[in-house]
Amino acid sequence: MKKIVLLAALAIFGVTSVNAQKNSKKAAASKVETPKVDGAGMVFENETIDYGTIQHNAEGTREFVLTNNGNKPLVIESTQGSCGCTVPTKPEKPIQPGEKGIIKVHYATDRVGQFTKTVTVKSNAVGQETKVLTIKGNVLPDAPTPATESKS
Repeated sequence: MKKIVLLAALAIFGVTSVNAQKNSKKAAASKVETPKVDGAGMVFENETIDYGTIQHNAEGTREFVLTNNGNKPLVIESTQGSCGCTVPTKPEKPIQPGEKGIIKVHYATDRVGQFTKTVTVKSNAVGQETKVLTIKGNVLPDAPTPATESKS
């Protein structure tokens, strides 16, 4: 009886190990590799930031995260918002191959209503010296304050 239980346990363990190896191979195969570039490269995690629906005067700063997928340093030469209400900040130092960088953008949330604005990034990235990023959202108006009754 002990031999049967031991053999059953070994069989289950063996099947589990084989399945775990198959699953880990599938996971490794499904990993997406960022294509390498000869020169400086620039790949963004997201090219659009959706603020969603936010309160009037809410925190308006967000970040675009990028990776240099090239073999030379990436230099962000300039960042320009499409209007005065969108103020981007570029990394000051070159982004080395394989490293991440951040472009911060601040939207003036004192402006009520829907918005869609762009940030133009100029760099030494091969094949995309100019890249346009988008921010969008909706700023709610302040809630009306209840009227106070005056006593006469």
